[in-house]
Amino acid sequence: MGVIGLGFGGESALRAYKTLPDVEVIALAGQEEDRLAQLGKSFEIPHLYRDYSELLEHPDLDAVSVAVPNFLHAPVAIAALERGLHVLCEKPLARNTEEAEAMVRAATQANRVLQVVFNHRERGDIAVLKRYIDEGKLGKIYYAKAFWMRRRGIPGAGSWFVSKEKAGGGPLIDLGVHVLDLSLFLLNEPDVLTVSASTYSELGHRGLGFDARAFKSGAGHAYEVEDLASAFLRLSNGATLLLESSWATHSSAEDDFGVILYGTEGGAEIRVRNHAYQDTLRIYTDVAGVPAEVKPAVQRGEYHLAVVRSFVETIASGNWSLYNGSEGLKRTRIIDACYASALQGREVVLGIETEKGQEL
Repeated sequence: MGVIGLGFGGESALRAYKTLPDVEVIALAGQEEDRLAQLGKSFEIPHLYRDYSELLEHPDLDAVSVAVPNFLHAPVAIAALERGLHVLCEKPLARNTEEAEAMVRAATQANRVLQVVFNHRERGDIAVLKRYIDEGKLGKIYYAKAFWMRRRGIPGAGSWFVSKEKAGGGPLIDLGVHVLDLSLFLLNEPDVLTVSASTYSELGHRGLGFDARAFKSGAGHAYEVEDLASAFLRLSNGATLLLESSWATHSSAEDDFGVILYGTEGGAEIRVRNHAYQDTLRIYTDVAGVPAEVKPAVQRGEYHLAVVRSFVETIASGNWSLYNGSEGLKRTRIIDACYASALQGREVVLGIETEKGQEL
């Protein structure tokens, strides 16, 4: 394995790979020299590079993790795929649909794995709720809400995160894509037919809502993205989804996310405050004709480790054609449509993917 990127995503990948048998990280790339040296020493990585293109030339690599700013996802991943390497990319897959389509096309042409790190899908409460849904216990789910809200959580004043060109957007593409993924995963991947969205930039450009503890790369970027987004999505199974995400609000939120589902036979809520994992899941149903609330005892889950293990197992299986990044592309198209709807002030219609990959 090689890892490109020295931030949270890169270090999380290093920690996960270190726990897996038959996996060795032999190369690491990043531009911060001190951080590169520190991680290289801590994880005993023999080959360190400032330039990712030099890492990709290493003859013994099988795959790479791409954990760089959003604007570099497409060029780095495509270069790796064209070298014949499998790629695990941090979310979002790309800044926009055009870049995401190019990445999926490169994976398909190279017959290599392209997967996205949706690590929150690997939480214990999500696993329990997914099984409960698949067993039919909620019946037909007809309405869903998903949110990730912060009071003060803009990640780094002047960093690449607040640049529209470098990040692709604000909390919608950063946090909203996580809970969008959770919703589609729990609902068994319905198509999104239409989106109607609004974005707001009311606090960040005034210097409000920044996380003083956040240190992201880049400096001097003006605040160009939203600090709150809301979207209403109509789904192909007849259900609807309300999606909310914010970096900064005058509210009771700290760093809170969740999914709420309403079904014909029951309902469910996952409410996570400050990344807690205990006492987060509630099931609402009737027992003997009276309302009942169930509080399942869930495990923490494995987050990045589960994602990395799945990636390695997929590579080892040799069944690569089904893992070309199309799931990440689907989410990127939806986020793209939300931004288009907000910009144009109208509902946006998405195409329906058919079995043959054509759009209706």
